[in-house]
Amino acid sequence: MNKIRKVIAYGSYFEDFLKSQPIKIQDKIFKVIEIIETYERIPNQYLRSIIGAKGLYEARVKLSTNIWRVFCFFDEGRLVILLNGFQKKTQKTPRKEIELAVNLMNEYFEEKRKGN
Repeated sequence: MNKIRKVIAYGSYFEDFLKSQPIKIQDKIFKVIEIIETYERIPNQYLRSIIGAKGLYEARVKLSTNIWRVFCFFDEGRLVILLNGFQKKTQKTPRKEIELAVNLMNEYFEEKRKGN
């Protein structure tokens, strides 16, 4: 399949999260990333914007009754930067997880602005 967008991880947050998950979950996360890379229009079940956090999205991973979220954002329309992830245990996404992702996104753009 042709890649429409490039997906990279910012810092080691995503990698640390990924390594802490069982292999079955890692495989499922990679499947969702592949969908994000290759589908022109990504279905809502895999990627959804976070209300109240401009520019922030969550990649949505589900395996049986368990749910995981990986925060990400777009840069220059095509690049998807993966941030922190977590296993979702409640209906609402925890505020502290969103705040961490927003801080990481801002840090990324600040570093980019400075040319790092």
